Amino acid sequence: MRTVGTVVRGIRTPIIKEQDNLADIVVSSLLEASQKEGFQFRDRDIVAITEAVVGISEGNYVSVDDIAKDIEEKFPSKNIGVVFPILSRNRFSMILKGIARGAEKITMLLSFPSDEVGNGILDEDTFEKSKYDLASTITEDEYREIFGSYKHPFTGINMIDFYKELVESENCKIDVVLANDVKTILNYTKDVLTCDIHTREKTKKTLENAGAETVFGLFEVMNKPVGNSGYNPDYGLLGSNKSTEERLKLFPKTGQKLVEEIQKKLKEKTGKTIEVMVYGDGAFKDPVGKIWELADPVVSPAYTKGLEGTPNEIKLKYISDNEFSDLTGEALKEAVKEKIKQKSANLKGNMLSQGTTPRRIVDLVGSLCDLTSGSGDKGTPVVFVQGYFDNLSDE
Repeated sequence: MRTVGTVVRGIRTPIIKEQDNLADIVVSSLLEASQKEGFQFRDRDIVAITEAVVGISEGNYVSVDDIAKDIEEKFPSKNIGVVFPILSRNRFSMILKGIARGAEKITMLLSFPSDEVGNGILDEDTFEKSKYDLASTITEDEYREIFGSYKHPFTGINMIDFYKELVESENCKIDVVLANDVKTILNYTKDVLTCDIHTREKTKKTLENAGAETVFGLFEVMNKPVGNSGYNPDYGLLGSNKSTEERLKLFPKTGQKLVEEIQKKLKEKTGKTIEVMVYGDGAFKDPVGKIWELADPVVSPAYTKGLEGTPNEIKLKYISDNEFSDLTGEALKEAVKEKIKQKSANLKGNMLSQGTTPRRIVDLVGSLCDLTSGSGDKGTPVVFVQGYFDNLSDE
């Protein structure tokens, strides 16, 4: 009988560089770890690779000049409304630099009291005592009068100052307005670049219906190559990260081919059918900083078929407290195991909603892997998960 459930291992690899054969590196690193650490491969194990090294290995980069050229083509007026960007130096500063380089005037519309992923733009206690509410439009002068130079508690930076200085360094003018109604931007310009991530389609449609003349989303900037640049056909600049002061790494575009190749190679080497996925940000929220981690457009842009769908689970606490409240010890355990077996035989899954939250497997596993690998110097861009699909009835 198994005494251990899910096991997660961060797998160390060589440092990944452009044009490396990532599939071979992942497979060889897993096989070496198995030999040295003494674990065996099983069917339905999961191998997850962070999107960062996928993007690096495929050389999927764009320059600030590439972005500027695409912006100039899409917005010939050069008077652009930039709406609902996230407040992130890593995620948005180089994008904004490219926008500014391709424009003459930017009106930036910021949501408040925080951006889409929870980065604050003002002191909420002061806001509650002010004359403004969430339906207000706040000019930059009004913002500074009420909130002064609000600094982000983690970075110690006032992001309005930071973004303004960056834009002006590119000889581009900028005005900043705070409002939660995206249609506010149409009071300043009819040409708009939407920069939100998870509400991007709705925001774009709202602006089009409200009379905007030109509307593009960040997912449509660099969705095709500019010269010899990188690109992402599905997400454009969404999911990109700062690489240098003049270059960004895009969200990977060849992930599906990669995961299928790794699955095939592992089958040849181990005889086991192992699921493979690419993961980026996890879908979780920091309870202290109130920041939602998911600044990527999706948790997993590529995964093998065995990771499709949602978990088929029963909430053990629920059935223990309700259906089997009169049982204890081994009798309770056997009753629960039988319930799980019945659930597994129920192909329509009518019994799996008792107390469980229906979330996609790739979002759950991707979040687990993101927490395991971290974003620093662990050196484990590959995560190996065993027993994720096990349950109490497995012997």
